[in-house]
Amino acid sequence: MSSFKYKNALLIDDNFIDNMINQKILNNSDFAENIIVKQSCESAINYLQELADNNQDLPEVIFLDIRMPVKTGFDFLVEFQDIRSPKKEDVKIVMLSSSLDPSDHKKVIEFNNVTDFLGKPLTSDLLKDL
Repeated sequence: MSSFKYKNALLIDDNFIDNMINQKILNNSDFAENIIVKQSCESAINYLQELADNNQDLPEVIFLDIRMPVKTGFDFLVEFQDIRSPKKEDVKIVMLSSSLDPSDHKKVIEFNNVTDFLGKPLTSDLLKDL
């Protein structure tokens, strides 16, 4: 029987292929029992708000792409602050980017839930350090 590191993880990325690859890596690493995938910031915020409204636990870890159309990962971080959930502060947000722009690193410092900034794609080795 597998022992998962976390119960729930959320992947937020507009790229379908990146989501498939990252989901496969998370599954093969027994990272989380449940992996939820959302392809936009809007759908992810709506999902998290619905969980909070129904007094359900938020995912323990969120993997968030920075560069997305309409709303970016930074837009998500701002909206995430408005979600009312008693365990929101326990959520770890891992920023993902194919570009390692230094200005992005500086911006994430403003957000308490952001614990890591990783280049794409995820790897099993990167997950071991989380």
